[in-house]
Amino acid sequence: MKLSTHRPARPPQEPPQGHDEKAGHMADLSQAEWRKSTYSANNGCVEVAFVDDNEVAVRDSKDRSGAVLLFRSHEWTAFLRGVRAGEFDSS
Repeated sequence: MKLSTHRPARPPQEPPQGHDEKAGHMADLSQAEWRKSTYSANNGCVEVAFVDDNEVAVRDSKDRSGAVLLFRSHEWTAFLRGVRAGEFDSS
Protein backbone atom coordinates (compact mmCIF):
# COMPACT_ATOMS: atom_id res chain seq x y z
CA MET A 1 0.00 0.00 0.00
CA LYS A 2 1.36 3.41 -1.00
CA LEU A 3 0.72 6.45 1.22
CA SER A 4 0.03 9.82 -0.30
CA THR A 5 2.51 12.57 0.50
CA HIS A 6 0.13 15.28 -0.70
CA ARG A 7 -0.52 17.94 1.90
CA PRO A 8 -3.35 20.43 1.66
CA ALA A 9 -2.20 23.92 0.69
CA ARG A 10 -2.08 26.45 3.50
CA PRO A 11 -2.56 30.14 2.90
CA PRO A 12 0.66 32.17 3.18
CA GLN A 13 1.18 33.73 6.58
CA GLU A 14 2.80 37.03 7.41
CA PRO A 15 6.03 36.66 9.37
CA PRO A 16 5.68 37.81 12.97
CA GLN A 17 6.76 41.32 13.94
CA GLY A 18 10.51 41.60 14.24
CA HIS A 19 11.17 38.41 12.26
CA ASP A 20 14.32 38.50 10.17
CA GLU A 21 13.89 35.87 7.47
CA LYS A 22 17.49 36.15 6.30
CA ALA A 23 18.86 35.46 9.74
CA GLY A 24 15.99 33.13 10.67
CA HIS A 25 15.38 34.67 14.07
CA MET A 26 13.23 37.14 15.93
CA ALA A 27 14.72 40.41 17.10
CA ASP A 28 13.85 41.36 20.67
CA LEU A 29 12.11 44.71 20.23
CA SER A 30 10.73 44.90 23.77
CA GLN A 31 13.51 47.22 24.93
CA ALA A 32 13.99 49.05 21.63
CA GLU A 33 14.42 52.81 21.85
CA TRP A 34 12.56 54.11 18.82
CA ARG A 35 13.68 57.43 17.30
CA LYS A 36 11.91 59.66 14.81
CA SER A 37 13.64 62.24 12.64
CA THR A 38 13.46 65.85 13.75
CA TYR A 39 12.54 66.60 10.12
CA SER A 40 9.43 64.46 10.48
CA ALA A 41 6.03 66.10 10.23
CA ASN A 42 3.28 65.52 12.77
CA ASN A 43 1.28 63.40 10.33
CA GLY A 44 3.68 60.49 10.49
CA CYS A 45 7.03 59.20 9.49
CA VAL A 46 9.15 56.16 10.13
CA GLU A 47 10.85 55.37 13.41
CA VAL A 48 14.21 53.65 13.73
CA ALA A 49 15.65 51.54 16.54
CA PHE A 50 19.15 50.13 16.73
CA VAL A 51 18.43 46.61 17.96
CA ASP A 52 21.98 45.37 18.43
CA ASP A 53 25.37 45.91 16.85
CA ASN A 54 24.23 44.43 13.57
CA GLU A 55 20.53 45.25 13.10
CA VAL A 56 18.34 48.29 12.56
CA ALA A 57 14.55 48.08 12.95
CA VAL A 58 12.21 50.42 11.05
CA ARG A 59 8.46 50.90 11.64
CA ASP A 60 5.64 53.25 10.67
CA SER A 61 5.13 55.83 13.43
CA LYS A 62 1.38 55.86 12.70
CA ASP A 63 1.12 52.08 13.24
CA ARG A 64 3.51 51.27 16.06
CA SER A 65 2.07 47.80 16.58
CA GLY A 66 2.33 46.98 12.89
CA ALA A 67 5.04 45.36 10.84
CA VAL A 68 8.71 46.03 11.50
CA LEU A 69 11.42 45.85 8.87
CA LEU A 70 14.84 44.63 9.96
CA PHE A 71 18.02 45.59 8.18
CA ARG A 72 21.60 44.57 8.72
CA SER A 73 23.78 47.51 9.70
CA HIS A 74 25.62 47.46 6.34
CA GLU A 75 22.29 47.59 4.49
CA TRP A 76 21.14 50.55 6.59
CA THR A 77 24.45 52.33 6.00
CA ALA A 78 24.10 51.83 2.24
CA PHE A 79 20.52 53.18 2.36
CA LEU A 80 21.60 56.30 4.28
CA ARG A 81 24.47 56.84 1.85
CA GLY A 82 21.96 56.73 -1.03
CA VAL A 83 19.64 59.20 0.71
CA ARG A 84 22.49 61.64 1.28
CA ALA A 85 23.58 61.28 -2.35
CA GLY A 86 20.07 62.10 -3.58
CA GLU A 87 19.45 58.67 -5.13
CA PHE A 88 15.80 58.71 -3.97
CA ASP A 89 14.94 62.33 -4.82
CA SER A 90 11.95 62.68 -7.10
CA SER A 91 12.68 64.24 -10.48
